[in-house]
Amino acid sequence: MSDTRIERDSMGEMPVPIRALYGASTQRAVLNFPVSYEPVEPGIVHAFGLIKWAAARANGELGHVSTEKTSLIEQASQEVYEGKLDEHFPVDVYQTGSGTSTNMNANEVIANRCAQLADLEDKIHPNDHVNQGQSSNDTFPTAMHIATGVALKNDLIPSLEGLRDSLSTKAEEFHKVLKIGRTHLMDATPVRLGQEFGGYAMQLTRAVDRAHKALKAIHELALGGTAVGTGLNCHPDFPPKAIAFIAEKTGIEFREAVNHFEAQAAKDALVECHGQLNTIATSLFKIANDLRLLGSGPRCAIGEISLPATQPGSSIMPGKVNPVMSEAVTMVAARVFGNNSTVTWCGANGHFELNVFMPVMAKCVLESIRLLSNVCGIFRERCVDGIIANVERC
Repeated sequence: MSDTRIERDSMGEMPVPIRALYGASTQRAVLNFPVSYEPVEPGIVHAFGLIKWAAARANGELGHVSTEKTSLIEQASQEVYEGKLDEHFPVDVYQTGSGTSTNMNANEVIANRCAQLADLEDKIHPNDHVNQGQSSNDTFPTAMHIATGVALKNDLIPSLEGLRDSLSTKAEEFHKVLKIGRTHLMDATPVRLGQEFGGYAMQLTRAVDRAHKALKAIHELALGGTAVGTGLNCHPDFPPKAIAFIAEKTGIEFREAVNHFEAQAAKDALVECHGQLNTIATSLFKIANDLRLLGSGPRCAIGEISLPATQPGSSIMPGKVNPVMSEAVTMVAARVFGNNSTVTWCGANGHFELNVFMPVMAKCVLESIRLLSNVCGIFRERCVDGIIANVERC
C-alpha cells in the first residue's frame, strides 16, 4: 500500500503522507524549508487554533459560513487550540517571513479534521471556509500576540512572583545578620544580609511589573486587517466578534488594533515586549551572580552564605560543589540578551505594509519567556529557598 496520498492546491498535485492531516501547501513548505528541523513554537500553533475557532464563530454569526460547517470548524479548531493535533504542524521556523505556510498548515489541518468528523457532500475548504475573512498577514501577527500573552500570563508572571516571594522570605530571615557591604568589590560600611536580599526581592517586584507591561504592550491584535491592513474581503463586524471570543477564552484584555497598518507593517509591540524581558533577564543575572559570589570559597573566599548542594562539582576534586543553579540562570540571561538583538533587528526590518521576519521573532520571544519562566522556578526551589547564612563568617 502507498504511504502517500495526492493532494492538490493552486500549483498542482503534491504527494502527502497518508496519515497527515495537512495538505499540499503544507507539504510544499516542508520540502522547501528543511532549515532548522524545528517547527514553529507550540504556542503559535495553539493560538492559530483559537483564531480559527473565533473566526468560525464570527463567520457563522455573520452568515458567511453555514451552521453545519461552523460547528465542525469550531470543533476541529478547538482540538488544535488544546494541542491535540500538534504532530500535524511540521513547518520549519525558517519559512516564509509572513508565516503563510503556518497559516495554511492550520487551514488544511482543520479542514481535513472536519472531513474526519463528518462526511459532508459540500466539503469544507481550507481557504474559502476556515480562512474566511482572514489573511496570513493578519493571522500570524495575531497568533504571535496571543501566544506571547498566554505565556506571560500563565507562566512567566507566576514564576517571577514565586521567586520574589522566596527572596522576600530570605530578606526577613536574614534581617539580624550583620555583614560588610561592598562597593567597587571592596569593603565598605556594614549592612544587614537581609537588606541585600531585600534589594534582590525588589528587583523581582520590578520584574513582575515589567512582565505586566510586556503583556500590556501586546494587547492589540491585527486580526481584521487581512492582506495589507485595509480589511479587504473582511466583514467590518468580524474583527470585534472574533477578538471578543479570543479575549474571553484567554482571560487577557485583547482588543482590535487601533490602526491595522501599524499592526501589520510594524512589530514595535513585540520589540517593546521583549525589551521588558531583556530587563528581567538583566535583573536575574545580577542576582544569580551576587549569590554565587557571596557563597564563593566557601573557606578561602567570601563564603557569607551557603548555597544548597545540588550535584557533585568535579570528577577529580572530592567534595567540591559548584553554584550550578546560578550558572543556569546566567546562561538563560545570555540567551535572552541574544534573542533581544534578533527581535530588535527583525522589528527594524519591516518593509512597507508587512514585516517578513515574524516566525523567527515569535520563536525568540516565546523561547525567552519559556526559559525565564522555567529557570526562575528551579532557581527558587533548588537554590534560593535553601540558602543558609554563615552568621559567624558574616
